[in-house]
Amino acid sequence: MALRELILKNRTFRRFHQDVPIDEATLKELVDLGRLSASGGNLQPLKYLISATPERNALIFPHLAWAAYLKEWGGPAEGERPAAYIVILADTTISKSSGVDHGIAAQSILLGAAELGLGGCMIGSVQREPLRRALNLPERYEILLVLALGKPVETVVLEAAKDGDIRYWRDEHGIHHVPKRSLKDVWVTI
Repeated sequence: MALRELILKNRTFRRFHQDVPIDEATLKELVDLGRLSASGGNLQPLKYLISATPERNALIFPHLAWAAYLKEWGGPAEGERPAAYIVILADTTISKSSGVDHGIAAQSILLGAAELGLGGCMIGSVQREPLRRALNLPERYEILLVLALGKPVETVVLEAAKDGDIRYWRDEHGIHHVPKRSLKDVWVTI
């Protein structure tokens, strides 16, 4: 699959076929893509906690916020929740700052998921301390991002932003619309 095609396929999905499992081998394959990604100073401070059981997933789910622009929506309903999560952590004994490493790793993981026919959501709005307690994470690990993963149940379409409005929305059929600025709107000439 060409890179552009893979990027277009890699949308933010928030509703999944919860009953379609993702096995540990697949999650390890995805984490390996993050591990192989660029790292500032090659410090490689990232660690990954995987979750693919209903019991552990249930510990993670309540500590996540799902869609800021969809104020009336509290997140995916039971049956449409992620089949798995990858929690991206910074090991603070290696470095006090992970820079942008977690963003690079997350994108690599999500592109890999898209290539496998999976979808995901990169979640930065996390109740970090309650999640740390729920997972019994040692203090040395800083929670950076949570990736929600699964087989998407929803359709996400890109469209041109109108009048600068980039707020995503859902129509009456549940199709998720994502306005994008045009190339000319992001192109800077000096």
